[in-house]
Amino acid sequence: MTIEELQDKANAIREDLIKMLVEAGSGHSAGPLGMADVFTALYFGGLVKYDPKNPKWEERDYVVLSNGHICPILYVAMAHAGFFPTKELMTLRKLGTRLQGHPHRTALPGLETTSGPLGSGTSQAAGMAYALRMDEKKNRVFVLQSDGEQDAGNTWEGVMFAGKYRLSNLTAIMDRNNIQIDGNTEDIMPLEPLKEKYEAFNWHVIEIDGHNIEQVIDAVNEADAIAEKPTLVLAHTIPGKGVEFMEKDFAWHGKPPMGPGEAMQALEDIHNLRTLGGKIVSEHE
Repeated sequence: MTIEELQDKANAIREDLIKMLVEAGSGHSAGPLGMADVFTALYFGGLVKYDPKNPKWEERDYVVLSNGHICPILYVAMAHAGFFPTKELMTLRKLGTRLQGHPHRTALPGLETTSGPLGSGTSQAAGMAYALRMDEKKNRVFVLQSDGEQDAGNTWEGVMFAGKYRLSNLTAIMDRNNIQIDGNTEDIMPLEPLKEKYEAFNWHVIEIDGHNIEQVIDAVNEADAIAEKPTLVLAHTIPGKGVEFMEKDFAWHGKPPMGPGEAMQALEDIHNLRTLGGKIVSEHE
């Protein structure tokens, strides 16, 4: 796909995301919308090796979602990639669904971990990367993190472990959207300087605009070329990106559009992006 096609795909994914959240009547909006471009780059930009017809393919790359509450964006990306029918997206959070409110590994082929408790994913991914290295395998491990979960001590245990063992087959992508459920990250528990903290733990760090798909692709390819260090891609994003009334508002961290008015406005905002050529203009450009 061209960059323009990838951007249109990201916005198509945003549309399905809004529809499934409205149908569910619950779920998280801000983080999934903000990470749509990153997930599009991973699954459709040639960055992750996968086979939707054979989810346990031994040569696949591993995608670990640490911040499990943004799983709606993972589900939509997986559906568009062919892991399951897109019509199943409308079962999100319903009784008996495979698409639970946090990912359940055994419920849906293609999920690598069960996630929920924030801070666990980085340690899980580091363990996977270490085991793959022990087995002399070339698979890569990607862990998607939130910035808010940097408050959790387990995150830093995994960061320290990965740095010690120089796990160059591990790439973390952090959604640096500056919000968490109770407010702005720097008000609740200041995180900066994040780049210098990871570098102190022997990580290679790349800062990017998380809405610039070309930058996402370049960063992940750079990470693949780094020897003897894990890489953090620090992706600056806008929570709720693409829906004007949600952007930068932490109140949308954990709720969907409610009622036909909000749903229609959200879909109209995203539709307008697609008719304008799909490009999202970011304040980080």
